[in-house]
Amino acid sequence: MIVVNSCSTETIAKAVREYAGVTRKHAIGEIINSLWIDDPEVIASFGEDAALIKNNDDGLLFAADGIWSKLMEADPYWAGFCAVLVNVHDIAAMGGKPLAMVDILSIQNEKICREVVRGMADASKKFLVPIVGGHLHPDSDFSAIDVAIMGIVKIDEAIFSHTASAGDRVVAALDLEGRVHPSCALNWDSVTLRTDKEVRAQIGVMQTLGRRKLVTAGKDISNPGVIGTLGMLLEVSEKGAVLELDRIPRPDLGKLGITFEHWVRMYPGMGFILTVKGENVDEVCRLFADVGMSAADIGYVDDSRHLKVNYEENQSSVFNLEEEGIMGLFD
Repeated sequence: MIVVNSCSTETIAKAVREYAGVTRKHAIGEIINSLWIDDPEVIASFGEDAALIKNNDDGLLFAADGIWSKLMEADPYWAGFCAVLVNVHDIAAMGGKPLAMVDILSIQNEKICREVVRGMADASKKFLVPIVGGHLHPDSDFSAIDVAIMGIVKIDEAIFSHTASAGDRVVAALDLEGRVHPSCALNWDSVTLRTDKEVRAQIGVMQTLGRRKLVTAGKDISNPGVIGTLGMLLEVSEKGAVLELDRIPRPDLGKLGITFEHWVRMYPGMGFILTVKGENVDEVCRLFADVGMSAADIGYVDDSRHLKVNYEENQSSVFNLEEEGIMGLFD
C-alpha cells in the first residue's frame, strides 16, 4: 500500500498538474514553434531529451540544460553537480554514450563560483564525461550555470520520446537507495552515495536497452517528477496512459517523513520512464535490478491523450493532452 495520508487521486493529480516543475514547461512551445526548421539531417529534435543529427550510420546527440535558480541559491555545489548530471541523463535517455560538455558560467561572487565549479568537477569525474570548454561571465549581476553536452548513438539504437504506442506497458525505474537532498526537499540524491562504477553502470543500462531494442520510448525523469515526465513523453507521442499509483517505485516514505504526493514530484538522482512491449517488461526490470535500481510496470499506454491515475477505486485525470499540452510543442 502507498502512503497517501488520506489524499485522493484528485489531490495527487492536482499536485502534479500545478507543480512549478510542470508549469514552468508551458513557455517552451511558443519559443520552439518560432525556431523550428525542417532539415533532412536532423532525425529528432524538439520534444526529445537530446537532438539526434545524422552522421553516416551513427548519430550525434546534442543537449543543453540550465539549473533552476532556486537550486543555485540554495546550494551552489549541488547546482554545479546537477548541471552535469542532468545533461548526462539526457544523452543516456536517448540510448547514447555521453562524450563531452561545455558550460556557460555567470557568477556574481567568487565563493559561488568556486562551489559551482567544485560540484561540476566532481560530477564530471563520477560520470567520466569531461568538460572541455565554455564561456565565463565573471562580472554578472546574477549567478547561473548552463551546460551543453554531446554524445553518440547508432541511429537504429536510439531511444525516442515520440514513439510510444497504445498497448505498451509503462515502466518506471528509479534508484531508491538515496536520501532527500539536504539543500532541496524536492531532490532525491542517490548518485553521490553510489560509487563511480555503480552510476556508470546505471547510465549504461539505457545503452543496453537501445541496442537490444527492448523499449519503445523513454525519457529521463526530470523536474516534473515521474508522472509529469510521463506526461511530456505522452504529449510528443500523441498518446495517453493509465497509471496505478501504488505500483510506482518508492522508498519507505514514512521513515523519510514525506508524503506520496511529495515523492511523485521529486527529481530523482537516477530515474527513467519507459514504454515497453509486454513481453519485454520482465527483462527490462531485471536489467535495472542488476545495477541496483527498482523498476516496475506501473500502467499502460492508450490512444486517449489523457494521463489518468488510479488508486483503489478512484481515478483522476492529471493531464488532458488533447486540449492543453505540458509544453505546447505542436499547437
